[in-house]
Amino acid sequence: MKVLYVGNDLELINQLKEEKKTAVIVKRNGLEAIKILKSSTKIDVVVSDYELTGNNGLFFYNKLKEENLAKIPFILLVKEYNQTVFKKAFQAGVNDFFVLTTTSKKQITERCQVLAKQNSETKVENGKINAKVSYKIPLSKRIFDVVVASSILIVLSPFLLVTILAIRLESKGKVYYTAKRVGRKTFDFYKLRSMKEGSDKLLKELAAKKNQYSNTLTENEDLKEDQPCPECAKLPEGYYCSPLKYAENEKVCDYMYNYRKEVAQNKKSSFIKIVDDPRITKIGKVIRNTSIDELPQLINVIKGDMSLVGNRPLPVYEAECLTKDQLSKRFLAPAGITGIWQVELRGKGGNMSEEERIALDNKYADYFTGNNYSFWFDIKILLSTIPALFQKSTV
Repeated sequence: MKVLYVGNDLELINQLKEEKKTAVIVKRNGLEAIKILKSSTKIDVVVSDYELTGNNGLFFYNKLKEENLAKIPFILLVKEYNQTVFKKAFQAGVNDFFVLTTTSKKQITERCQVLAKQNSETKVENGKINAKVSYKIPLSKRIFDVVVASSILIVLSPFLLVTILAIRLESKGKVYYTAKRVGRKTFDFYKLRSMKEGSDKLLKELAAKKNQYSNTLTENEDLKEDQPCPECAKLPEGYYCSPLKYAENEKVCDYMYNYRKEVAQNKKSSFIKIVDDPRITKIGKVIRNTSIDELPQLINVIKGDMSLVGNRPLPVYEAECLTKDQLSKRFLAPAGITGIWQVELRGKGGNMSEEERIALDNKYADYFTGNNYSFWFDIKILLSTIPALFQKSTV
């Protein structure tokens, strides 16, 4: 794999160079990079910083499209999350977007490898590109799912009955919970009930205050987005409370800039996950922390709605928010009881940004293109799930 990196992140350059069978060409600006792409040098993936000398990464990518050089997979890197740049990047058609402060360099290099392999497999005779990528679920995965799910249900059935009795004794209502979920298709999703009755009515209010994927503001919650900075207003004219930034032809202090960024992220969050949810019962807290509440999903696996390993199925209201190709790509992988993002971060307390979750979901979807699927990778995720079950957070 040959990577053209446009930028100056030495840590990323070193990480790319450490990868086996990977060559790296480093350029500091878009003009030098275009010269390389126009030469006879074969490039598999282009990785670019957003902040470049003389222009930015999006300007560079649009220039590649003008020069008919945008068929090569393109990854854009930003130092901090910016909702406007994120939106413009995917509207322009970049293949992926990473925030350097929240993403490991290893994850970026792995994404390069997947995109390079995927791009090479879409090439057909006469140098034409077949834009349609096939996502297939291997038969071996389906057989494994049915055998393992059935065996677990039989072995744990006595324990499951005791748990059902405990739920019924603590609170009134059904012991199980059924809801519509979206994976590769829409289906009825089964869980043991871990919340009080009528909990759905409180969701909207809690999502506004305790959504893990929102940056809930702790100060100046009533401050309007287009309002002048209240801290600067306390100072003499011409003085500012923090360093100045220039955002969309407007001069704004750093305090107000970050506030607006938080507001934008809060409004645009696609996922909802309530932190320390007050709707959860005492028994519910135990079965959620140990994922016992998810045992009925083995029935979904046997029915073919889900797989043991996959991307988490989403509620309909969340799935409707994921309309762009790069966001909806996650649904090309099977819905699963556990997956990459649960294993990597759930055991650490459930702290995860929305863009991290999107990247991990898309990463797993890429395993179902061409011959990328690895049975042993699924086994590794299943084995890693066991310690992740015993978490402290109730999210």
